[in-house]
Amino acid sequence: MNCIFCKIIAGEIPSFKIHEDDNFIAILDRFPSSPGHALIIPKRHAADMFELTPAEAAAIIPLAQKLGSKIKSTLQADGLNIIQNNGSAARQEVMHYHMHLIPRYSGDGLKLGFRATDQSIEELAEMAKRLG
Repeated sequence: MNCIFCKIIAGEIPSFKIHEDDNFIAILDRFPSSPGHALIIPKRHAADMFELTPAEAAAIIPLAQKLGSKIKSTLQADGLNIIQNNGSAARQEVMHYHMHLIPRYSGDGLKLGFRATDQSIEELAEMAKRLG
């Protein structure tokens, strides 16, 4: 397999691990948005969240909470972004599920690229019907 995260998990590519257990590793992002930016990666290859097992999906949030708390307290961050993209249209660059933990500081100027759309109350009501 030509997956960079699978190669990191296999030890073929060096990384800076901050956590490892039977199912996940967490490493520092090679090109961080801020110092301490980490990635949580399942050891089993899953392209995105839709390929995670229910057990993997259930385990990642408590792990993100644990590691995010440590990152936040150790680095004295004011906040933490947790970001997870699914598919290239959603800006997923490595097609192996991973969750970003990005420490944030008041006034750090980091922009995440979200922009609001203007939908009417009627459009929102129709969407809620479709998705509910």
